[in-house]
Amino acid sequence: MPTTVPAYGKEAAGRLASMADVTASDGALRRFLHGLPGVDAVGLQARAAALGTRSIKSTAKAYAIDLAISMIDLTTLEGADTPGKVRALCAKGVNPDPTDRTAPQVAAICVYPDMVATAKEALTGTGIHVASVATAFPAGRAALPVKLADTRDAVAVGADEIDMVIDRGAFLSGRYMTVFEEIKQVKEACRREDGSAAHLKVIFETGELKTYDNVRRASWLSMLAGADFIKTSTGKVSVNATPPVTLLMLEAVRDFHAATGVQVGVKPAGGIRTTKDAIKYLVMVNETLGEDWLNPDWFRFGASSLLNDLLMQRQKLSTGRYSGPDYVTVD
Repeated sequence: MPTTVPAYGKEAAGRLASMADVTASDGALRRFLHGLPGVDAVGLQARAAALGTRSIKSTAKAYAIDLAISMIDLTTLEGADTPGKVRALCAKGVNPDPTDRTAPQVAAICVYPDMVATAKEALTGTGIHVASVATAFPAGRAALPVKLADTRDAVAVGADEIDMVIDRGAFLSGRYMTVFEEIKQVKEACRREDGSAAHLKVIFETGELKTYDNVRRASWLSMLAGADFIKTSTGKVSVNATPPVTLLMLEAVRDFHAATGVQVGVKPAGGIRTTKDAIKYLVMVNETLGEDWLNPDWFRFGASSLLNDLLMQRQKLSTGRYSGPDYVTVD
């Protein structure tokens, strides 16, 4: 089904419009972003560590495992991708555990634009979204017309979601309005002729932003530009999602919602491989944003290798035995 960009209520639209002065000029945007409170790195890291120690009982753990499975963007982004590999990944997303039909399906299958049509056909009628990376993923080093064409092509062949990367060079050199306008134009390129639109996930590549203050600024900049989701990483660099960075982004989403009434999703990606780690992130979401964000519409995992561990832990809870990696498919 086509994804529809949520219509903001009058109050939320009015509150968002009231922030228009913030983005009226490069100077205004710079003043706003640099006027955000500085991040207490020690406090942030301590808070993330404390939330990671929460104890989860067996019943809650079973619920958390199924919830985490339903939040996964199952991904293949390799130069050697083939239609057969994409179809196999789609089959796994629809039925993650062939031995247990009660296992939930994943949220989305994420592929390169040239594989969107293949994934869309394979997922017809399942309700699983097709996500596509665009804008010269993962480096983002291309002219804006190329990035927009990349996005429009993916949407035209059926992408429900677009994962774009920001221009980190522009951001780190302080050209915030350049990044803002690029996100806005990609957002517009996500729109279809019937008025619906693909959801836009904006990737920061937080490992390249270097500081927590930059992550906070990138979060606000992207949300002001219209991001439906903010996402940590491409999964293609050495430093990907971390609990402190994800917590910081969750806090930015919380504060943006308080200021505007607009709800934005969060997607940590890269480096999340175990059930234990996934549950820590779910606790973080619940404690920071509440239950409204504890569903695939507002929180995702970009962590394909995580799925197998979730399935093995699910089997262990069900049977009392740990099956091991030979009992799940290799992606």
